[in-house]
Amino acid sequence: MDFHRNTHPSAQPAAGRLALGARVDEFVCEEMKRQRVPGLAVGIVKGGAVLKAQGYGLANLEHQVPVGPATLFQSGSLGKQLTAAAVMLQVDDGKVSLSDPVTRFFPDAPETWRAITVRHLLTHTSGIADHGGGTLNVRQDYSEEELARLAFGLPLQFPPGARWLYSNNGYILLGIIVHQVSGSFYGDVLAERVFRPLGMATARVISQADITPNRAAGYHLAGESVKNQGWVSPSLNATADGSLHLSVRDVIAWDAGVRARALLQPESWDLTLRPARLTSGKPYPYGFGWFLDERNGQPLQQHGGSWQGFKTHFSRFIGEDLSVIILANLSQTEPARFADGIAAIMNPKLALTLEPIADREPEVTARLSRLLEDARAGRLDPAEFGHLRAGFFPGGARALQEQIRALGPSQAPVLVERVEKGDDRIYTYEVAFAARAMRYMVGLAPDDQVSLFQLRGK
Repeated sequence: MDFHRNTHPSAQPAAGRLALGARVDEFVCEEMKRQRVPGLAVGIVKGGAVLKAQGYGLANLEHQVPVGPATLFQSGSLGKQLTAAAVMLQVDDGKVSLSDPVTRFFPDAPETWRAITVRHLLTHTSGIADHGGGTLNVRQDYSEEELARLAFGLPLQFPPGARWLYSNNGYILLGIIVHQVSGSFYGDVLAERVFRPLGMATARVISQADITPNRAAGYHLAGESVKNQGWVSPSLNATADGSLHLSVRDVIAWDAGVRARALLQPESWDLTLRPARLTSGKPYPYGFGWFLDERNGQPLQQHGGSWQGFKTHFSRFIGEDLSVIILANLSQTEPARFADGIAAIMNPKLALTLEPIADREPEVTARLSRLLEDARAGRLDPAEFGHLRAGFFPGGARALQEQIRALGPSQAPVLVERVEKGDDRIYTYEVAFAARAMRYMVGLAPDDQVSLFQLRGK
């Protein structure tokens, strides 16, 4: 269905819908060209009515197969909200409690894990690190027990509940817990209790062996060349941190389920979409597989994903009852830029606009400006980055250096936002590089260690 076939009672006149549809198409095509994205699927849902479920570009460059509404993309971490739903189904069944210590399911876990609960895993507040420095071989197959034991060997990055730090390992463990308590692989639980009831007809766990109709290929840019995604072992493409194949139609069906609060008990939905609370008492805007943000005073529920040459993003603008879905097959895609741009076309009030604000902490700006130049020169000091996810050094820092050098010389950063998330201060600057303007975001923990370090397109 597209704009000119929307029959929802609140639909705009046909001419207006066509104009919006043309503007969306023009924006998507221009942005794909700028970002060099081979293929993209877009879903737009307004008031429960599907305005667009459309493909652009190519799902497979070698065979010149176009993207369509049925094309399957890898979900990346967008799949975490489906894993969270599988967990909450077990909670509703009385098989799991959010306050259960994870040692109930992993009795051989280290002593430091005894304070970690299922809730901590769902909200990324467990302190369990992701793998870095070669602790995980992505070309090796692992059993669930082996994956758990690898996680046991990582030191906690903070006491459980004290901070928020994204952890793929936490969601891998949640999938294992679902398997333990249900007696079925988490993907089978999703197929039986989520995909089938909601009409997610083609959603599935990734399988490299199965013949999967409409499967897109994933790509990455290597300089000026487009290359195929790297190979990952079959077991690591079936974990619960985001190893799903989804079409835009599947995500539209999931959106309808979320909108209707289907499958789960009302209390479970309330918990899923409630910000985490740290031990300090402060909230952090993340629920169970959802970032709980705000856009110009309106609630925004969203999440993205990145894996094996794919990027995804799903935004639900609650005040406008508008959902935007982006599925792309290039690892360097900025999918949130597509989602935000489409939302602004649908309603200019949803435009992501940030204006310069008074800088009352010039010493912080001076430090963060220096860090940006250190990143360009490849001389970032890990001692300043005590709260970043494992793996930023050296690979992430090297990729950031390459990105900054490609953008060219820059002007001084201009502060456009300062907010608090949990106990951290998040500073957002606009930086005019020779190639384009970017948003530079840095988080500082109470001990002034860096907890967030990102450069995104404006």
